[in-house]
Amino acid sequence: MVLGTFFDQPVFQSAFIAYLHYLCIVLCFGALLFERLRLKVDLSRDDAIAIILADIVYGLAGLIIIVTGILRVRYFGQGPEFYTQNPLFWFKVGSYISIGLLSLYPTITYILWAIPISKNKLPCLTSNLVSRFRMIINVELIGFSLIPLMATSMSRGIGLPGA
Repeated sequence: MVLGTFFDQPVFQSAFIAYLHYLCIVLCFGALLFERLRLKVDLSRDDAIAIILADIVYGLAGLIIIVTGILRVRYFGQGPEFYTQNPLFWFKVGSYISIGLLSLYPTITYILWAIPISKNKLPCLTSNLVSRFRMIINVELIGFSLIPLMATSMSRGIGLPGA
């Protein structure tokens, strides 16, 4: 009974939503880094499956970031006006959307790998494709590194009119 009361506290709910938000940022970064390090021309079946699983973690964590971000803006943060009036907020949202759109190309390719893998064949990767994916992942990693910088700047009022 006491535990239920603890979980019903707005301060716990706010902390938990923030924790999930941060955890998923770390998961996205880790999954991207894992993909970047494992990606190579001569993939083994295990490497291909590991990359696909890492991309699934990346996608699920990315969805949780969206949900927890909306919850933080609407209910558990400093109020929608604080965020929506700050250009850094829109830069952060735009960066997140850009990263998500950029990730579609590798993700769709990884999904298509399931067909040859299910037939015990390895996906065919050229050095050009691996280079392209590495460049995309590098850009995503840089983006995921900048998003927390924008968030910490925003939380200190940087970017607000008159700040």
